[in-house]
Amino acid sequence: MKRTLLGLAVAAVAGLSVTVPATSASAASGDFGPDTCREGFVWREARPSDHVCVTGATRTQTRSDNAAAAGRWTSGAFGAHTCVTGYVWREAFSGDDVCVTPAVRRQAALDNGQAADRKVAARLWINRYTVPPRDNGDGTSTSTSVDDIPRIKLSGDHYNFGQVRLYLRYNTGRTFWTGTVAATAHGGFAGGSFGKKTGAFDCSRAGKAPNGYAQAYDVLSGRWSARVPVTIGCAVL
Repeated sequence: MKRTLLGLAVAAVAGLSVTVPATSASAASGDFGPDTCREGFVWREARPSDHVCVTGATRTQTRSDNAAAAGRWTSGAFGAHTCVTGYVWREAFSGDDVCVTPAVRRQAALDNGQAADRKVAARLWINRYTVPPRDNGDGTSTSTSVDDIPRIKLSGDHYNFGQVRLYLRYNTGRTFWTGTVAATAHGGFAGGSFGKKTGAFDCSRAGKAPNGYAQAYDVLSGRWSARVPVTIGCAVL
């Protein structure tokens, strides 16, 4: 999510103070921690701590509704913040009594439900695979001494759609293997996801501590995944 330090616009709404950037863009271009939005989404900011990722149009609507809140309240069955006819509480968060149209409240609920899927959580995990015997094309197959040794496959989701750089490194920081993969949409996985066979042998065994780690880098946001321990660099004969 691109944010600017050129200035801040502050909207005061009948006791609700909302601080928002003076300019905005619906693109992810920076690592803002675990609340970093995927490309195309920005923080809603129904209140300063509201980091649910929404479209730029929804954030604009949110600001407009916050600014109009006092004029949509009346004393009634729900106290001083009862909504005038035609409006309902937005309920973007617990206690959110800004009055909006029913359509806007439904949108807020929908955005809340998709909040986790729209963030660059940069999840990374390891799968293992083996190389199958090679088909010789004549009814026979060829195996080698390494075919049954597991190798490391790096998988991930909650990335931007686009390039992700992958690394296997020793704990000293020295790179053992690096590669690039395109994160795309796959059923059952949030955001951009991928699976990349590295060809590197999984050298883990009981009683042996990992000597390295795997890590992924989301190019659009500049966000790194957590380090996943691995054991690499063993000799295979």
